[in-house]
Amino acid sequence: MNAALPTTSLGPKVSFTGVEDPEAHLTTFHTQMTLTGGSDVVYCKMLMSTLSGAALEWFSSLPDGHITNFDQFATLFKEQYLVNKAPARLSYDVFYVKQYHGESMKDYLNRFGIQVVRLKPADEAMIVHAFVKGMLPEPFSESLLRVYPKTFTEIRRRALTHIAAHD
Repeated sequence: MNAALPTTSLGPKVSFTGVEDPEAHLTTFHTQMTLTGGSDVVYCKMLMSTLSGAALEWFSSLPDGHITNFDQFATLFKEQYLVNKAPARLSYDVFYVKQYHGESMKDYLNRFGIQVVRLKPADEAMIVHAFVKGMLPEPFSESLLRVYPKTFTEIRRRALTHIAAHD
């Protein structure tokens, strides 16, 4: 507890109250701490500083000296809040992403692309099929059916051309 924090650090801009996903919190925490750097002790102190409400009460209830390193702290933290962990995403969940009536092609493309990043499906043909299947019937979707794309990148390029021609 006597280790000094870096003076250049403002600390992570994230808070955990005890109801959020602990894995997501740790991912955000690690990302922000990468900019700060620091030792194992600094990581422990900084993670402690992100806790509030019930999560801070949980931490305060731990016996003095109970946490000896950051990995142990992170493991205890994840175990304590395991019930809040988001369910695993499956790659075929991209088939649930559908274009809404009135939604622009650009908005659908962006929303679908976010899900591809989150789900990390490895099968490019599946991504293409899910995107095309989720589109509303319109000239662009019909053009994709006439000349079926091989990759999601190809869809993006063709959509960009289509959007530019119709704006």
